[in-house]
Amino acid sequence: MTLHQRITKPVLDFILRQHDLLIGGASVPAEAGERLAVVDPGTGQVITSVAKGRASDIDKAVRAAHAAFESSAWRDMKPVERSRLLHRLADLVEQDMAFLAELETVDNGAPLLLTRNFFLPLVASTIRYYAGWPTRLNGETIQVSAPGDWHAYTLREPVGVVGQIVAWNAPLVLTMQKAAPALAAGCTIVLKPAELTPLTALRLGELALQAGIPEGVFNIVTGEGDAGAALVEHPLVDKISFTGSTPVGKSIMRSAADGMKRLSLELGGKSPSIVFADADLELAIPGVANAVFMNTGQVCVAGSRLFVHRKVYDQVVEGVAAIATGLPIGHGLDEGSVIGPLISQAQRDRVLGYVEQGKAAGAAVAAGGTAVGDAGFFVKPTLFTDTTPDMSIIREEIFGPVVAAIPFDDDTDLSSLVAQANATPYGLAASIWTRDLATAHRMARRVRSGTVGINSHGLLDVALPFGGAKQSGFGREYGAEGILAYTETKSVAALLGA
Repeated sequence: MTLHQRITKPVLDFILRQHDLLIGGASVPAEAGERLAVVDPGTGQVITSVAKGRASDIDKAVRAAHAAFESSAWRDMKPVERSRLLHRLADLVEQDMAFLAELETVDNGAPLLLTRNFFLPLVASTIRYYAGWPTRLNGETIQVSAPGDWHAYTLREPVGVVGQIVAWNAPLVLTMQKAAPALAAGCTIVLKPAELTPLTALRLGELALQAGIPEGVFNIVTGEGDAGAALVEHPLVDKISFTGSTPVGKSIMRSAADGMKRLSLELGGKSPSIVFADADLELAIPGVANAVFMNTGQVCVAGSRLFVHRKVYDQVVEGVAAIATGLPIGHGLDEGSVIGPLISQAQRDRVLGYVEQGKAAGAAVAAGGTAVGDAGFFVKPTLFTDTTPDMSIIREEIFGPVVAAIPFDDDTDLSSLVAQANATPYGLAASIWTRDLATAHRMARRVRSGTVGINSHGLLDVALPFGGAKQSGFGREYGAEGILAYTETKSVAALLGA
């Protein structure tokens, strides 16, 4: 079956349209007239193209966002009205949900099972959650001790123009976990989607205009890394929120320093899943498998290091290997597909390169370890055993469906196990699988990561703050911290009398 036979007509019609930049509420071509090819990762075929924005286009978008921020149409909008617009956007996303899920699958490769049942519901609930915040962004009155009679208080004000740069692994989810709180706070946005997955962002921009969000408040520039760099460096941008790799995050920090831009960085991970001997294996085995194989392992919180007590090691390894072998692999639009393609040929080569490094270093392949088919960018879910701490598959983020199992014994005390779990420059997520809640909570306090799951891994809930420690970044998305990150506190002190 060809790709065009798989796609429904409304999605195909959208894909075949002319895709330009969204600046100041208008669809405009890139100034240089260049285009970027968009590839379906399930077939490897070019399906359309989008405008290739560069620094001059970023400048136009930032100036449009700055003008919108300064305008009375946005800055002076009543909180209840901003809330109404966000609820309207959520309505449109929910009405468009089947369309968006299919478009995301074509663009990103993630199976419909994932985009329909997890990604799009999370996107809608994120908008709904932050739609409730505009009327709750309050300051407080402060009792000061300075001489005189004072009325002192604080205000929560939007930070200003925000540059948002998102990764390709879950484009709509990542876009909305940034855009929804920024809009709720009263900021204006220039979004730079990942060059590999621009389509759903452009559709979202159309829906934002339909919802009544004023022109220039939400701008989208598709392009490559030079466009992202220009966004970071632009003097009218007040804050950058970035999701992506740690090396790029470090580069953004250096560039943002000159303008003292506020930063939120959600970067890489090498997360541990830790299974104790008393764990409920009927829960733990599928849990740790899903922790690394979901979205074909292209998940920043992926549990790619699997620590298992020796007493249950063989059982867990056999169970995870059986799951890895049995997961249906196929194009994301094929009903029943659970493992879709990797995002690109380069990413597949990267993942297979790590697999070969693991083999060469002496690790044993308990499942997978090879590519699948000639069309698209597929790799079998892979489980390694017989690993050592110096192997690259233990130390480095692979961003694919590859997990390495590591046994531990009765004589491995909690301090030693924590040290092994923390023996990484990353600190994004971890999970602890045990019936002993004292052990679970002791471990949770000592593992250095922004998120810890107990008998679960990588829970994403819009009310729960999410972010990393160490080189996994800083700042939090979701929850109250997610919107406060787009505000600044202003202190006001009025002298009423001596």
